[in-house]
Amino acid sequence: MKALIDKIKQIWSIEELRNRIVLTLSLILVYRIGSFIVLPGVDPDKIQDADGIFNLINIFAGGAFSRASIMALGIMPYISASIIMQLAGIAIPAIQKMQSEGESGRKKINQFTRILTIAICALQAPGYLTSYVPSEAIMGGQGATFIWWLTSVILLIAGCVFAMWLGEKITDKGIGNGISILIMIGIIAGLPGAFVTEVFGKLGNGGFVILLLEIVFLVAVTIFSILLVQGTRRIPIQSTKRVVGARGNSNMVEGGSRSYIPLKVNAAGVMPIIFAQALMFIPALLSPNSATFSNINGFWYNFLFALMIIIFTYFYTAITVNPKKIAEDLNRSGSFIPGVKPGEKTADFIDTLLSRITFPGSVFLALIAILPVFAYQAGIKQEFALFYGGTSLLILVGVMLDTLQQIESHLLSRHYDGLMKNGRLKGRGGATAFQSAGNNTSSI
Repeated sequence: MKALIDKIKQIWSIEELRNRIVLTLSLILVYRIGSFIVLPGVDPDKIQDADGIFNLINIFAGGAFSRASIMALGIMPYISASIIMQLAGIAIPAIQKMQSEGESGRKKINQFTRILTIAICALQAPGYLTSYVPSEAIMGGQGATFIWWLTSVILLIAGCVFAMWLGEKITDKGIGNGISILIMIGIIAGLPGAFVTEVFGKLGNGGFVILLLEIVFLVAVTIFSILLVQGTRRIPIQSTKRVVGARGNSNMVEGGSRSYIPLKVNAAGVMPIIFAQALMFIPALLSPNSATFSNINGFWYNFLFALMIIIFTYFYTAITVNPKKIAEDLNRSGSFIPGVKPGEKTADFIDTLLSRITFPGSVFLALIAILPVFAYQAGIKQEFALFYGGTSLLILVGVMLDTLQQIESHLLSRHYDGLMKNGRLKGRGGATAFQSAGNNTSSI
C-alpha cells in the first residue's frame, strides 16, 4: 500500500503529467454531464428500455442513447468515418498519397474524417429519432413538429461533434487516446449498476457460491485478455560491428550486440473490435429479417461478428505494421536477422511470421469477443454478461494498458521507476520494433 501511495505522489509531482491527468479528468466530466442533457421536448421516462443491438449502442454511449441525450449517438459516427477513410486509403490513390505525406497528410485526413462524421450523423440522427423516440415522449405527447425535428437533428450532430472534439483534445493535451477513453468511460459507467444487479439477483436466490464462481471466471477472462493484448513474438537481431576513429588514432568498436523485434500477437489492439462493432449496425439495417442481426445473443450475429473481427485484425495489422519499412530500418542501422539475408528476404521473413502469429491472435480475439453470449447462456444477467470478455472487456483492458503505458513513459523520462517493479508495462501499440547498440530505434 505504501508503494502505491509513493507512486501516486511521484505521478502528482510531475507538473506536466499532473496537468495532463487533470485536463483529461475534466474533459471526461464534461462528457458525462453532456450525456445527461436530454433533447428539448423529450420525456426520457416514456422512452423504451434499450435491448438487443440498441443496448450495445447504449453501453458505448454511456447510457446517453436510452436517455435521448444530445450525445445519444456517442462517438460511434466518428469511428465509422475513420473506418471508411482507412478503407478508402487502400482503393483511392489521392488518400494513399495523403497517408504518405506525414504530419501534413494526417491533418488532411483528419479533416476529411470530421466532415464525413458530420455526414454520417446527419443520416443516423433522423433514424434514431424515428426508431427509438416514440411520439408519446415528444412535446408532452403531441408528437414531433418540423421545428422539433430540425433542432433535434442539429443538436445530435452537435453533440457528436463535441464528443469528437473532446476526444481529440484528450489525445493532444491529456493522457491516453481520447476517442478510446470516451468509449471506455461509457462502458465503465454501466459496470457498477450491472454488478449490483447481478449480486442481488444471485444472493436473493441463495447463489453465493455461483456468484463467487462468476467472479473467479471474470478475473480469469480478464487475465487472459491482458496476456493476449501484451503477447509478443520476439525475433532476434544482430547488429554489425563498426570501427570508429581516424587512421593513426585509437579506434573504438561499436555495435555487435544482440537485440530483438517484438512482433505483437495482437498488433491491431482493440481496433478490430471497434471496427467490427461499428459495421455490425449495417446488416441489422439491410437484412430483410432484421431480428437475425439485431439479436446480440443469436448465432448469426456472433458468427458474422467473429468473422469480421478476424478480417479486421489482418487488415489493421497490415496497415499498421510494415515489414518492408522494418527491414529498411534494420539495414540502415547495420542490423540483421541471423540466418536471413537483409533487404527483401528480411521483409518476406517478417511478413510470413507476422501472418502466422496474427491468425491465432485474431481467433482468440474473436473468441473473447463472443464470450458474453456463453456467459448469458450460463445464467448471468445480460448487463453483467457483457463484461465477460466481449467488446467491453477488451476495450477496458486495451485502453487502460495504453494509458498506464503513457504514464509510465512520463515517469521513466523523469528518471523515476516505472509502474511495475520488474520489467516495462506494455500497451497495445507503440512497441519498440528494434533496439541496437547504437541506440537506433524504430517503432511499429
